[in-house]
Amino acid sequence: MSTTSNAIARAPRGRTRTVAGWVCSSLVVLFLLFDAAIKLPPIQPVTDTLRQLGFVPTPTLARGLGVMLLAITALYAWPRTARVGALLLAAYLGGAIAVQLRAGTPVFSHLLFGVYLGVLAMIGLCLRDRGAWRALIKGGVAN
Repeated sequence: MSTTSNAIARAPRGRTRTVAGWVCSSLVVLFLLFDAAIKLPPIQPVTDTLRQLGFVPTPTLARGLGVMLLAITALYAWPRTARVGALLLAAYLGGAIAVQLRAGTPVFSHLLFGVYLGVLAMIGLCLRDRGAWRALIKGGVAN
């Protein structure tokens, strides 16, 4: 096979990989946008959940979490800042996992949900950003 035909044979896999990455990332972004949006207005299910997790539920706390999650989600969704957004998302999800662990919630449905979401976010990022995997392996977020 010639070099040209090798490049053509590899092209669909690169595009498929990128599309798969955007699909994974879009699922994460949609969930995070929903999660942030329900925290912005003072609604009873959010207040009840904060209380069950051991917080003093105030509209300011819920709104602050929602605004912070919106900012992190925007950083993750924007290609130029996706690596920093993924790092901040990992920190946010780590805190959520710690809160769930402290509250004694069920392991596979509640406690590990942050792990599932974080893994999906990292898979999406590594598939859509060719350099992200190398940066992840090297231990940094820069090129």
